[in-house]
Formats: sequence, C-alpha cells, structure tokens
Amino acid sequence: MASIFIKKDGSKIPFNSEKIKQSIAAAAQETELSEERKKEVVDQVTSMVLQMAGEREEIGALEVKDKILQELDDIEPSVSKSWRDYDLEKNK
Repeated sequence: MASIFIKKDGSKIPFNSEKIKQSIAAAAQETELSEERKKEVVDQVTSMVLQMAGEREEIGALEVKDKILQELDDIEPSVSKSWRDYDLEKNK
C-alpha cells in the first residue's frame, strides 16, 4: 500500500485512504442518488483507488483524482459531474 501521497504542489504527506473516501462521499452527497447507492459508489470507487495504491510506494494527487473520475464516469456519471463542478468552483 502506498505510504506517501504527493500533493499537487509536490509536497509529500502520509497516504490517508479515509480522505479519499470522504472526497468521493462529498461528491456523492451532491447528487439525487439514494443513500444506499451513494454508499455503493463510494465503496466501489474507493476500493479501485486502494487497489491501484496497493501497487505503489508513492502516489500522486493527480493520478488518484484521474482514477477516481475514470471510475465515476464508468459507474455513476452524476457523481463524476458533481466532482468536476466542485473543482470548477474551487479553481475560479
């Protein structure tokens, strides 16, 4: 499992799978999905990201974000849209 997370600015912090899960859950909260479906999406996408992270010692923020969005595009585009909308607002 990756132990180092490389932030966008290049700084390194300990890898925290809970933060990834919380980010996906926050995007899911902004959708009209049922609570059960939101949980399924969060669990499924988190699992895929952790599988990818399990193969590495270090993992970058952009790589994690790309994997999350790729998975969300495939399984629940409404959550992917919510994530992208948040990114647009944050980066204005």
